[in-house]
Amino acid sequence: MSPVKVSYFSDALCVWAYVGQKRLDQLAQDFGDQIEIETHYCAVFPDAWSKIETNWSSRGGFEGFGAHVNEVGDKFPHVQINPKLWQEARPRTSTSVHQFLKAIELIEHDDQSQSGLPFPDRLSTRAAWAVRCAFFRDARDISHWDVQREIAGDLGLDADGVEEKISTAEAIALLARDDQLCKDQGITGSPTYLLNHGRQKLFGNVGYRLIEANVHELLRNHSADEASWC
Repeated sequence: MSPVKVSYFSDALCVWAYVGQKRLDQLAQDFGDQIEIETHYCAVFPDAWSKIETNWSSRGGFEGFGAHVNEVGDKFPHVQINPKLWQEARPRTSTSVHQFLKAIELIEHDDQSQSGLPFPDRLSTRAAWAVRCAFFRDARDISHWDVQREIAGDLGLDADGVEEKISTAEAIALLARDDQLCKDQGITGSPTYLLNHGRQKLFGNVGYRLIEANVHELLRNHSADEASWC
């Protein structure tokens, strides 16, 4: 039986995706090769400064939004949120981060040693977690190429190789596919789980047991002609 496909959409600057990474890792651990996880990026913070200045203008601006993100993090002891977030560390966009991560996906695809690795061990998975930790935990401006170069080095990558994927437009082309997929599937927020050929969509701070139940149901009714009861 072919594995159940789980498409996961997130924005690197979204605190709920940072919090929810543990659930995605748990899903991979619990179901192993019964599922196939694909990661995609959606543009929640394409122009982060304008978004915050507009949506939080009456609630303290960057300082107010940073305090909000810290309040969210306080509810989840498995993550760390830096108090300087959105006060001193203010990335302009998540798009450059997503382009960086897509460049790493391309490198992963070209590297035969990465073939068949479990989801948590993939280079692209580790890179996504590294950029999130760099921002939320360490309050670094992950939209800046200099920071991305350092993260690439920490992952054991040749930063020049990553930059080549960006400069040749391969990475942005792959990111454009994600953008089109978001439009086609009606993905409007982060994080979003898409299952059952788009019939099942789980959005936001969804509990693990609900995600698990949807996957279990699909495994019990794994047929293109049979609808899931979830």
